[in-house]
Amino acid sequence: MERNYGWVIVGAGALITCLAMGAMFALPVYLQPMADETGWTRAGISAAMTIGFIVMGVAGFVWGTLTDRIGARPVVLIAAVMLGLGLFIASRANNLLIFQFAYGGLVGASGGAFFAPLMATVIGWFDKHRSLAVSLVSLGGGVAPMVITPLATVLIEQMGWRNAMMTTALVATALIIPTGMLIRRPPAAPAETPAESGAAQESSQGSSILAIMRKPQFIVLAGVFFLCCAAHSGPIFHTVSYAMLCGASALAAASIYSVEGVAGLFGRLIFGVLADRLGVKRVIIGGLVLQAVGIYTYIYVAELTQFYMLAVVLGLAYGGVMPLYAVLARDYFPPQVMGTVLGGITMTASLGMAFGPVGGGWLFDTFGDYHWLYVSSAAIGMAAALVALTFPRPSVPREAQMQPA
Repeated sequence: MERNYGWVIVGAGALITCLAMGAMFALPVYLQPMADETGWTRAGISAAMTIGFIVMGVAGFVWGTLTDRIGARPVVLIAAVMLGLGLFIASRANNLLIFQFAYGGLVGASGGAFFAPLMATVIGWFDKHRSLAVSLVSLGGGVAPMVITPLATVLIEQMGWRNAMMTTALVATALIIPTGMLIRRPPAAPAETPAESGAAQESSQGSSILAIMRKPQFIVLAGVFFLCCAAHSGPIFHTVSYAMLCGASALAAASIYSVEGVAGLFGRLIFGVLADRLGVKRVIIGGLVLQAVGIYTYIYVAELTQFYMLAVVLGLAYGGVMPLYAVLARDYFPPQVMGTVLGGITMTASLGMAFGPVGGGWLFDTFGDYHWLYVSSAAIGMAAALVALTFPRPSVPREAQMQPA
């Protein structure tokens, strides 16, 4: 019966991820009204997101390593308070530097406390159905654009961007804290196979941060994650502004995220099933190619219907691929260091995400449109697929990791 509690962790993780990531990644819908009211440049506002991704990556590494030692619950609770505080200060900021510190520093640091700790915890609760459990937790991130982004748009129209951001801070914190209390550390495995025992011994002997980061499995996994996120972060962040430039209303432009979110839900499930049947590596490569092609197609899009159609493709692609990195990490490393491993690859991914928002803002400010953002992002996406071809074999055979449920 205790093992069944893992599904409670899955539900709690999905809700926490939805609230936290939705609150953090809603900044694109604030971009236009903030620029209009404050006079801050798009690049300056976008830089807060860039700072946030960098801080989130570094903090995610720290949070993940800490999770291996004290568990995910205290990590999530501390981060919930930081998230609310950061959004509150950002909503009151009258200086761009203060806004960048609050949103990029505090909110970014809190964002790193959710992916790696929650994924590492969920992975530890499941022997069978591990891919399904990971995909279901990641659904929270897919639901976020469907719920939080349109809600933020409505709040902005009704009460202005400052009060909308403050309301988001209070609600997100009030919901994440009690939900976080449901998180428990996974029970100890009932038995170990000889292969698992050897893997655990190896991890205890060489589980330092540098030892993990030197492994080719980690290097390639982190490199692909970096390029994948560098490719789609700019297009995701600037899609609302691009659609508005093409004539869409603010609410209609924000609804593009909802379409991507719905597609991402299906993508997570479809890609998860395909990964079990065809192999994780093949599905990741296919998804990366599909993502790159979809990003390039943006240069031909001008109507809202076309934005919706492309949102379906991109939502399926990056929504389906993202959870699979955690599954592949479990094939490469034992559970004792999963927090550190996932924190490490999250750090590199966040650094990749950091390039898109500020890069897209700079390209727009320089050339007056988003054409070169999509061309360069598509090229980075194809590079991610090429690097993924070099994924090495798992260091521990998959069969040796499986336990009876």
